[in-house]
Amino acid sequence: MKKSFLFVAIILIASLVLGACGTKATEAPAAPAAPAEPAAPAAPAAKVYNVVSLVNGNLGDKSFFDSAESGLKALAEAGRITYKTIEMGGTDQDQPKWLETLNEVASSGEYDLVICGTYQMPDYLKEAATTYPDQKFMIYDDNSYVGVNQNVVNITYKQNDMGYLIGTFAAKMTVETGVANINPEAVVGFIGGIDSPVINDFLYGFLLGAQAANPDIKVDTRYVNSYVDTATAKEMGLSMINDKKADILWGVAGLSGNGAAEAALESGKAWFIGVDSDQELTLPAEQAAVTLTSGLKNIGQSLVWFFDEWDAGRLYFGQEVRLGISEGGVGVVTDKNFVKVAPKSVQDAVMAAQADIVAGKITVATAIGDETNAVVALRDSLQP
Repeated sequence: MKKSFLFVAIILIASLVLGACGTKATEAPAAPAAPAEPAAPAAPAAKVYNVVSLVNGNLGDKSFFDSAESGLKALAEAGRITYKTIEMGGTDQDQPKWLETLNEVASSGEYDLVICGTYQMPDYLKEAATTYPDQKFMIYDDNSYVGVNQNVVNITYKQNDMGYLIGTFAAKMTVETGVANINPEAVVGFIGGIDSPVINDFLYGFLLGAQAANPDIKVDTRYVNSYVDTATAKEMGLSMINDKKADILWGVAGLSGNGAAEAALESGKAWFIGVDSDQELTLPAEQAAVTLTSGLKNIGQSLVWFFDEWDAGRLYFGQEVRLGISEGGVGVVTDKNFVKVAPKSVQDAVMAAQADIVAGKITVATAIGDETNAVVALRDSLQP
């Protein structure tokens, strides 16, 4: 009798255990006698990345570094990252600490991503990234760092797309003789820093956009051969204005480019277009007043894009990623003087060109990696 009872108990327990296992794997649980709304399963928490941004200069530049900081701040406020910004200084005397700081943050193992930027950092980054292969790094706005280390992503920007929009704007504006400082000649100017692939990428888009907007356009192109020589850029700008009748100058030459703004202001016969950041916000008030718009490299927006991609499982380490208008990497300023001075037809032409680039109806050629030197031929053909 005891054996029978024990056997039945064993069978009953085994049935309960097997039933429970079967429910967990394949079956929905039976509804309870007094049904209750089941709690929704908690969504897995998104990863919060710990990030450090190394500034080879200082915040307050109203350009690259402030733009990067704005993107990081937005990500932090959204609860997507925690971050620290380290200002390393930008003088020659500061440069030894750049590598030291890179090595220090990488060796700590504290950060999911170490961010730095600009053309001055690649050599230091290569050394640190090679020394610390398990640390992930990002560098922005440097076209020389491509596929060197598999733990580095290089974010670059389609300045040719930006150039196309600025070229469209300049070519449309230069025939608007009802606007102050605009003369009857369809001539604009481009003052570049150094005759190099990156500067010529801006130029190529500018020439193509200008030519598409006005087949009769002439573009006076000159290079300062420096990014800090405002005096030479100003001299070039005055020559373009007085000798070639250019009434719009695009300065793509770092600090040198501000000399073109000085020329436009001093002559009283021309307008200036800025680059990289909104130069109506960075230039002295009188120069800002003759600045029609600026081509933008949106560093902050590109950082947000990168973390969107990372969260989606799309990784780009070991690669160069070029961001254009669609990704928010580049654009143009479309407020202030853009709407105050430019006629609506000019504004509409720029917006239409932007929409066509995003839609793939316009593909802007690039000078980066172009061994045919097509930009040089086009540049020379459009000289006034």
